[in-house]
Amino acid sequence: MKSARDTRDVLDTLEPQHPGADTELHFTTAFELLTATILSAQSTDALVNTVTPALFKRYPNARALAQATTDELEPQIHSTGFFRAKSKSLLGMAQALVEHHGGEVPNTMAALVELPGVGRKTANVVLGHALGVPGLPVDRHVLRVANRIGIAESDDPIVVEQQLCAAMPPERWTRTSDTLILHGRRICRPKPLCDQCFIVDECDYFRTVVSVERDRPVKKPKTEKPKAKPKNGRPKAGSGETRRVRKARR
Repeated sequence: MKSARDTRDVLDTLEPQHPGADTELHFTTAFELLTATILSAQSTDALVNTVTPALFKRYPNARALAQATTDELEPQIHSTGFFRAKSKSLLGMAQALVEHHGGEVPNTMAALVELPGVGRKTANVVLGHALGVPGLPVDRHVLRVANRIGIAESDDPIVVEQQLCAAMPPERWTRTSDTLILHGRRICRPKPLCDQCFIVDECDYFRTVVSVERDRPVKKPKTEKPKAKPKNGRPKAGSGETRRVRKARR
């Protein structure tokens, strides 16, 4: 795994490839971002953004959402997938905010992860983007990209979060996550577009996997040997052509 200094150098080089990297979820308040992030599980930010305008208009705050029912909520979020589980999480989250936090979104990790439907990734998204508290969300894109580059070394999101936070200053945590997420969506996909990557020379995956595959000699396809022609143009004894000639002579 790369050193903290090398990790910072990698992000210095990578950030210009994704200028202004930020969450792609649309929101105006911490409550809206919390709601949108819960909806984004197993979905896409673009799809969630088509659902939330009407949802936020109907339920502008935790107190309004806490009064809803699953029967009312499910049709409105159906397109995001897993709508039954998400409706229960949203209602539980809103009711917990009203009961324990006066309807406001708390600004600590400990309090956020106590809310229904909220894990570390969701909590870090809200902390870093809506509450001004350093947070480094680790999703599947961050896991893949960080491990490929060599700035993290684990399949555990919590371990990767700890490794990246140890290498980057707190004021860069959220930007680091946003940059790695966008890089994973646009460039370092499951089948990566290495020729478009700004950090290809620093990438462990490119050096140990992609470049090796490119340098591997290509096996030429086997070609069938041409059949030897019979001497003097005469067909071989026992061949179909010989039998036809004999039959014709008869």
